[in-house]
Amino acid sequence: MLFALAVCFASAISAQYTVRLVITDVATKKLDDIYVAGSFNSWNPSDPASKLKPFGPTRRAIVLKNIAPGKYEFKFTRGTWDKVETSAKGEDIANRVIDVTGDVSLDLTVPGWKDDYPDKPKPNTATAQVSIIDTAFAIPQLNRTRRIWIYLPKSYATLKGKSYPVLYMQDGQNLFNEQTAPFGEWGVDECLDSLQKTTGKECIVVGIDNGEGKRMTEYNPYDNTQYGKGEGKAYAEFLATTLKPFIDKKYRTLKDAAHTYVAGSSMGALISLYTLMKYPTAFGAAGVLSPSFWLVPEMYLDVDKTTWPNMPRFYFYAGGEESTTMVKDMDRMLELIKKKNASYDVARFYYPTGKHNEATWRKMFPQFYVWLMR
Repeated sequence: MLFALAVCFASAISAQYTVRLVITDVATKKLDDIYVAGSFNSWNPSDPASKLKPFGPTRRAIVLKNIAPGKYEFKFTRGTWDKVETSAKGEDIANRVIDVTGDVSLDLTVPGWKDDYPDKPKPNTATAQVSIIDTAFAIPQLNRTRRIWIYLPKSYATLKGKSYPVLYMQDGQNLFNEQTAPFGEWGVDECLDSLQKTTGKECIVVGIDNGEGKRMTEYNPYDNTQYGKGEGKAYAEFLATTLKPFIDKKYRTLKDAAHTYVAGSSMGALISLYTLMKYPTAFGAAGVLSPSFWLVPEMYLDVDKTTWPNMPRFYFYAGGEESTTMVKDMDRMLELIKKKNASYDVARFYYPTGKHNEATWRKMFPQFYVWLMR
């Protein structure tokens, strides 16, 4: 989904303004609770602190205090993304945008909800190189199960003696198939089919579905007052000690850390960097795309205390239209890592018009892959 993150308004240090949002009319479901999800609260569709309150006989309102200047995106939901606002015809609508340069008050209407209209079938766009290992792969560290995808290069079936590097990626439902990607897929399989022809560099990709309602805790190694107890430590352990050994046993892989990578975007970027930090003998490189570091200030301290026994590689990316602190937070982490060892391979990429969404990450993935496999 479109997880466009920005400074959490409850903790923004440079916040200055107040934003007041008022819904004056709702087409249907008029008595249901309504939430605002946006770049000021990590796009949480059911954040209790973002629930609108009754304002007069028919209206709902919320006041967001201490908002830093900048552009923010948001949508209204009724608690989940399958109950997000739509047009009056049930069509998906663009994110609402507000440019905060002072105190703001907006009167808005909700013309429709997604669950008022039957979903149109989405096409299955996964290529023949993609399959599902298991729809309910056990995560014993969290007592849960998860769907696991795998992309095998075209040569895997014919070159029986060849072993391959492996890239483990978060948010698996968004990587290969439009049918399972709520806000568009990354097109990883189509990209690799093309790039591996031109570069000759082949790689297995393993995609792990996010836990939907558990995503904000599974991808966070630290406790958070807004989202709850962090489960990222257990999730990283799952990647390193359960999933990787399974993949290495079942498929022809290059098992050493130098040929094993981990990557993700937003919260998935956080847990990817954390996994590289905690399991450096299992993973040798991390793709950290649009990381939401403002949610985890503890990670700066953790990285500062970390000494990698090998020579890890780091790919950092941020877009210019993601949040007011995205680039600054990323650069702080990047410089911290470089100061630890100037010989570390640390790459920084910046896309001035990049947004915090799947469409942008799809554009950036080829660049990341070429860097990873160079």
